[in-house]
Amino acid sequence: MNAADKSTEHMNVKKPSSQSDGTVTIIGTGLIGGSFGLVLKDKKLAEHIIGVDKSEVNQKRALELGLVDEVLPLKEAIAKSKLIVLAVPVDALFNLLPAVLDEVINQVVMDMGSTKESVIAAVANHPKRRRFVASHPMWGTEYSGPEAAVKTAFANKAAVICDSEHSDEDALELVKNIYNETGMHLVYMDAAAHDLHAAYISHISHITSFALANTVLEKEKEEDAIFELASGGFESTVRLAKSNSEMWVPIFKQNRENVLDVLNEHISQLRKFKSCLEKENYEYLQELIENANDIRRILK
Repeated sequence: MNAADKSTEHMNVKKPSSQSDGTVTIIGTGLIGGSFGLVLKDKKLAEHIIGVDKSEVNQKRALELGLVDEVLPLKEAIAKSKLIVLAVPVDALFNLLPAVLDEVINQVVMDMGSTKESVIAAVANHPKRRRFVASHPMWGTEYSGPEAAVKTAFANKAAVICDSEHSDEDALELVKNIYNETGMHLVYMDAAAHDLHAAYISHISHITSFALANTVLEKEKEEDAIFELASGGFESTVRLAKSNSEMWVPIFKQNRENVLDVLNEHISQLRKFKSCLEKENYEYLQELIENANDIRRILK
């Protein structure tokens, strides 16, 4: 944490008198939003957390699980808050983000979406654009819903802040401070670079997992055999196939060009392995595996 981060108080920026210094609204109380609420409480970064969710079931569970302190309609929640956090699927952001910015005076708005370029473009000309900080905490699990929320989320992970020069300084400092206090380290990128790297680091992993699960389900008809014989390697590789389609279809849609690029490269690599086996070229197969081992330098 640098000196500027250390000197920034948790919620100490100027506000309209109707807002509470320590009040945060989280829109979307599932895995990401619910976990963020738990972390804010655990780290004492918010005095009061308001939940907003279109699902009445999620509203009820978020209250029961202590992810939020109360549930309010959107406009009422915004009016009472210092910080508004958007933790919804990326396709929902296109309508939600402009609507939230329409309501703010000088509150800070941040999103936690997995794609950035198209969402940022949607509010590029909004008069309150500078109250918005585009961010992506690089954390998640294969589970969804309020029940999946955990208070150990985000620690030691990266939080990407995109196009920071288009946010007001006080808004940016508030978001930076909160991410630092949750144990994340900050990475700064422009939106286009974020979406490209996310396709290679995150999105392809999910497509591969979905495809592998479908392959096994198609070829292995004995469910008992899958259950009994699946080793740690298979389980860790395919676990992302449990991820929610309502979250991932919009991500693939919004980042289509980058995902297609990485998918084409991935298919090319698979063809190399296939060719080695077809031609019994085990020397090249060993070379491919040893080349892949170089990932150890990065992921220790």
